[in-house]
Amino acid sequence: MEMFNPQGACIVQRDFTVLLEVGHPEFETARAELSMYAELVKTPATFHTYRITPLSLWNAAALGWNSEWVIKSLENVSRWNVPVALAQDVCRIMEQYGKLKLHAEPDHAKMRLTSEDEQLLDDLSDIKSISAFRMERTSVNELVLSGEKRGLLKRELTRLGYPVLDYAGYRKGSELSFGWRPNITESTTSMSSRCGEGKRATFALRPYQQKAVDAFQDGEGIGGSGLLVLPCGAGKTIIGMAVLERLQCECLILTSNTTSVRQWIQEIQDKTTINAEQIGEYSGQKKQVKPVTVATYQILTHRKSKAADFTHIHLLQERKWGLIIYDEVHLLPAPVFRATADIQATRRLGLTATLVREDGCEQDVFSLIGPKLYDMPWKELEQQGWIAEVKCQEVRVPLSPELRSTYVQAEGKHQFRLAAENPAKLKVVKRLLERHQNLPTLVIGQYLDQLEMIAREIDAPLISGSMSQQERIHWFSAFRKGEIRTIVVSKVANFAVDLPDAAVALEISGSFGSRQEEAQRLGRILRPKAGENKAYFYALVSENSKEQEFALNRQMFLVEQGYEYAIVHEQDKVH
Repeated sequence: MEMFNPQGACIVQRDFTVLLEVGHPEFETARAELSMYAELVKTPATFHTYRITPLSLWNAAALGWNSEWVIKSLENVSRWNVPVALAQDVCRIMEQYGKLKLHAEPDHAKMRLTSEDEQLLDDLSDIKSISAFRMERTSVNELVLSGEKRGLLKRELTRLGYPVLDYAGYRKGSELSFGWRPNITESTTSMSSRCGEGKRATFALRPYQQKAVDAFQDGEGIGGSGLLVLPCGAGKTIIGMAVLERLQCECLILTSNTTSVRQWIQEIQDKTTINAEQIGEYSGQKKQVKPVTVATYQILTHRKSKAADFTHIHLLQERKWGLIIYDEVHLLPAPVFRATADIQATRRLGLTATLVREDGCEQDVFSLIGPKLYDMPWKELEQQGWIAEVKCQEVRVPLSPELRSTYVQAEGKHQFRLAAENPAKLKVVKRLLERHQNLPTLVIGQYLDQLEMIAREIDAPLISGSMSQQERIHWFSAFRKGEIRTIVVSKVANFAVDLPDAAVALEISGSFGSRQEEAQRLGRILRPKAGENKAYFYALVSENSKEQEFALNRQMFLVEQGYEYAIVHEQDKVH
């Protein structure tokens, strides 16, 4: 019998999609529920579309959810009955998580793949890609394989729909004894100190940071490897250091660029008793391997030609690392996945603001780095005052009649670029800079010609990939000190650039529909602010163009996090 639930904000469909009504009174509650086990895929004005996937269900399982909870949640948010066949599929998919377990012999030379389902092991043994591992059947419930194939087997089994619970454990790594440095400046104790007005105090983790570290436990179970998902500005670097402090071992930290490398090194020196001689930078400029080594992804994937081996990939096994931290794990290049498959005996910690990958390799992150162990919603941190409250606006800027004519005659990609570089955006930039003239502002874009023009017109420095590291540091330092109020930045702002006082971001162009880029750019202004603790994010988009279409996809992840983009038109005198 069809049941009707007036409190249900969703229409749950048999094809694993869920439609969430935007105007429903229970919209926010339902969105919070769905975010635990479904992925947002479309955000039209009336109904948001979510999709339940095996990976979204497995990540929910890793966080402690079971199929009964997921189905009960769907029943609570659904307007009508949850399709019986969908409920059955949710049960089947979630039951696959944990059907296979991996254990190690004491020397890790051999691994044992076990299951209580004898038929499952029979079926897997008949699959060509699994038989290639040449596992030995030692009992009806056990297969034995070489320890060096641990990662590759996990990757293949996940691809087949059977993610493995890895109980094989990890080597301790070389010991590194250190502690937190006493009496450092850390704004964690009160609302005023969060906004930069605090005084010197003994360092302590914020409550959510402590929960994230605890989630990455190394006790019984699958702890010791996995992903911690928190917004930009939430202190992921602090969390990484806290995990390392708990483990007391040598560590390799991989991050997105040289600026981020040096920020990690500075944070480690400022907040821990690890001395400078024990910390190495491994980048394009330096090749130091120390007990704590911080390297870029780019240097790991460097090679002299497409046919050559990766020059520096050996760094992953250079020392007896006890922990490898993958910062901005959503940017992890594919060659590093392949190398990561070989180092499964080393604990792996992934830090990220979003699990979204534009290359579709989320399953590789899951199988080779680990499942999601902790996820802190952005809006929850905002409500607690740990990150700034951000007002988001999409400003639609018309194309001039002349540019519209050129645009109509152009081809797809060229149309997008014409719209992105719309000269009329300059007037909006100037108006917004005047409106927020007392606030530190970032103007962020994709195309250098456009950025150079904007920088000249507003008399601000342009920071791009071609600028030397020393010059970047100079301008970033001047911005932090308040010596300049505005800087223009290229794609370098997509990565871990620490500009805590930035309160306004003007996005004038971007990489098509990149959701992770939008999240990273918003993240540049999330650190808490003095006073009202507010920030402003403006996405300038050419009206009735391909850029407007891509903007919907760019904003999708942030909409899922609870951010709403107010649509305003340039002719309405944006404010």
